[in-house]
Amino acid sequence: MSSSLQKVSVYFKKRYVVYLITTLMVFCIPFIQINGNQIFLLSFDHQQLHLLGVSFDMQELYLMPFLLILMFLFIFFITTLAGRVWCGWACPQTIFRVIYRDLIETKLLKLRKRRENKQLEPDMSLGINKLKKGVAMLIWVVLSFLAASNFMWYFVPPAEFFAYLKEPLEHEYLLIFLFGIAIFLIADIIFIKENFCIYMCPYSRVQSVLYDNDTIMTVYDYKRGGAVFNPKGIKMWKKPEVPNAECTGCEACVKVCPTHIDIRKGMQLECINCLECADACTKVMGKLGKETLISWTSPQAIDTRNKVKYFRFKTIAYLAVMAIVFVGLVFMGSKKENMLLNINRGSAPYAIKQGVVENAYVFYVQNTNKEAYEFYFEVDNEAIKIKRPTKPFKVEAGAGEKEIVVLYTDKNLAEDSKKDTPIPIKIRAYALDSKEKIEVIRESVFVYPPKEIMDKQ
Repeated sequence: MSSSLQKVSVYFKKRYVVYLITTLMVFCIPFIQINGNQIFLLSFDHQQLHLLGVSFDMQELYLMPFLLILMFLFIFFITTLAGRVWCGWACPQTIFRVIYRDLIETKLLKLRKRRENKQLEPDMSLGINKLKKGVAMLIWVVLSFLAASNFMWYFVPPAEFFAYLKEPLEHEYLLIFLFGIAIFLIADIIFIKENFCIYMCPYSRVQSVLYDNDTIMTVYDYKRGGAVFNPKGIKMWKKPEVPNAECTGCEACVKVCPTHIDIRKGMQLECINCLECADACTKVMGKLGKETLISWTSPQAIDTRNKVKYFRFKTIAYLAVMAIVFVGLVFMGSKKENMLLNINRGSAPYAIKQGVVENAYVFYVQNTNKEAYEFYFEVDNEAIKIKRPTKPFKVEAGAGEKEIVVLYTDKNLAEDSKKDTPIPIKIRAYALDSKEKIEVIRESVFVYPPKEIMDKQ
């Protein structure tokens, strides 16, 4: 067997191995827990973000900007480096279409004759083909609900998801999203097909901005094969009629393309870098004892016959910025607090009772741990004391409690005869019965009235 024939099996196997690994990872991640928390979960029900086994309350979502920035930077980096490799090798749209078209319709039901010809649609005038089409659609309906459920598990943990399904009338929004996503997947994979990639996916429009001549993509070697299209993109002939042109004009690369393009035309928005055309060309050229005319390389490498420049200013810059953002994400994630405390002052600045000045506050204490604790607090100013509450208060695991807090002082703290005196204070709230040191410190203000008001008391 020639080296070219070996390459086709390697490309083919690699593509399907990546599909399998991606599918298993996406399906299994919602079931994996670390210390009782999910690897990733964005729960609107519990108002929590789980990230790598750490639970963050919604008030701690300062991490989300880091995650979003890191995600977009990675998209920009991988697109600049390797084009739409995500689309052809890991995108759910591509994987679902391969499952439906190549596995269910072609391999399982024999509705399509050959996987290598994606341009030839089944003859639906035949009764048996209509039956097969119905069976294929039914199978995909079931798989669509499974995929929709899998998507929902990243927002509702599987255990809660199945518990909610037992009481559907009490969780109508869950059903709306579940059926909505499933219906979209049915319409997309069966009827819209690759038109989603061509006309609806915004990524294909973004890629043209990020590409350069060193970006790795599916490229036809026009120097060996011969030009098939002129500079205006008009097809001149099926087989290049120029001396020493190696392209046979078999158009196997065209027939196998899922987005129905001719890669010999050059870089096109519709190309998803699946490399199925490279596999097809490798098989044909291998029979002639020649190397494939279509490969995963860069236009610059084809033009100059030099190696692909993987590391260049743009890719190095993206890597550097991603490293900085990642360090920031890790640093901010390490600052997670085991309790949260928000302090809001009451509507009145103060109250005066028999020469004693009182300030009212609303404390919102949230316990972000998995155990219930009793909480209390102290003030760093010895002249200011706690009137209410007089004893610790309990906050359940993952819950929050509002407490009306009244601080008072019987000391004369006025610094001005006509203006209020704001006195900065620090409040340390802490858990009494925790083995770990759980505390937070917040700054606030105690307002003391002017001297002339106090003199009248």
